[in-house]
Amino acid sequence: MFNNKFRLFRAALTVSGLATLTGCASVGPNYKAPAMKVPSNWQAALPHDGSTRSLLDWWQGFNDPTLNDLLQAAESDNPALANAAAAIASVRANRSVAAASAYPSATVGATSNRTGPLKSNGVGSSTLNTGILDASWEIDLFGGTRRSREAANARVEAREADWHNARVSLAAEVASEYVSYRTCRLLSENQLKNLESLRSTANTTASAVKAGLTAPAEQVLAHAGVADASAALNIQEAECDIGIKSLVALTGLEEFALREKLADSAQWIPANNFFNVSSVPVQLLSQRPDLVSAERSLAAANAEIGVEEANRYPRLSLLGSINVDMAGIASGASFWSFGPSLTVPLFKGGALRAQVARAQADYESALAMYKSAVRNAVKETEQSLVRLDAANRRSEDISNSARDYRRYYETSRQHWQAGGISLLSLEIVRRNALQAEQNAIAVQRDRVLYGIALYKALGGGWQVVSSTNSTGAHHEK
Repeated sequence: MFNNKFRLFRAALTVSGLATLTGCASVGPNYKAPAMKVPSNWQAALPHDGSTRSLLDWWQGFNDPTLNDLLQAAESDNPALANAAAAIASVRANRSVAAASAYPSATVGATSNRTGPLKSNGVGSSTLNTGILDASWEIDLFGGTRRSREAANARVEAREADWHNARVSLAAEVASEYVSYRTCRLLSENQLKNLESLRSTANTTASAVKAGLTAPAEQVLAHAGVADASAALNIQEAECDIGIKSLVALTGLEEFALREKLADSAQWIPANNFFNVSSVPVQLLSQRPDLVSAERSLAAANAEIGVEEANRYPRLSLLGSINVDMAGIASGASFWSFGPSLTVPLFKGGALRAQVARAQADYESALAMYKSAVRNAVKETEQSLVRLDAANRRSEDISNSARDYRRYYETSRQHWQAGGISLLSLEIVRRNALQAEQNAIAVQRDRVLYGIALYKALGGGWQVVSSTNSTGAHHEK
């Protein structure tokens, strides 16, 4: 009896010692995040000297309920977001699987066998009922399980960042399409006013020709101008319908309901006062969810090297079982077993070393992709800043141009009515005025679209809530 208790005590002591040993070391490179290699300052001008609103409440700055409704509708039912959410669920499940490998496992089973002779020879049949409990626990001596959990956690954070990136991209796309549609409606209204003006001119010209005050060629030119303007209006209306189709696809709303919503809302191009822009790129680029995703994927690739390294080392497991003969419980017809199991990989034709090399190559690939993502982020931000600054600087000039061309057209029309200039001369002035007005509308659109592009380039205002603050990475021994 004493010997049995001593053996149990020694086994428990062994388990305790092995459990302590599992926390001692993990093979493979430890992950470390270096500084992000980006310029110390933006090379393009900052809007409003970089001092206005926060990215977090940027959409509210448009003060456009219709835009808010469209953004909400798109986010509530969008395949890209649903796909990103499913990816999160998948990697979270994988993380649970990886975490479970650190704990003991146990199975229970039961068998019931009845045996007897094929011919009756005086020997009766018998039934054997047996219960079996098996338990095992792999000791994480070299940290392979810990590295696997580390990789799983990093992948969860990467997929969560992907979801945020899809959300930011969706919001930017919906807003851009909405702004483009509003611009299209303004251009269409401008074309309609131009068509009405040309029809009035054509009627006046027809009366003058009938009275013999002007040549018939003037009437032909007037009719040509009306036809040209009518065709331009049809083209513009078609573009507006195309914009509706895009918004339907993005928001999932019924087209009839969407048209009603757009018809009831304001008929101007929505605008914002932009947002807070720091002069230090790294402070903003670290907000980009695509960079967080790339960095977390890099961390996962680094951890996988440790997983493959651990596979090259011996594996130690504790195995135990209890077998009980149901018929003989009272008589002690049962037994137990407990002990360690050591597995040493001796030869696999170089497969284990090749798997480590593959994991290292995957890490180098992830590192290259991360560096490429950083460079692309800097490029997108710089380009957005340049475009936005250029649109801001030309806005006033284009507005003045449109105003002056309109005044010149009104004066020229009075001269034409007085017979001072020909209809051809008036047509040239009218075309210049129309183009200037369209340019003024377009620059309003560009300012908003480039602002949205900059919003997206700076990460869209989402906040990192994961356990890491890393914005770049490498590994070290």
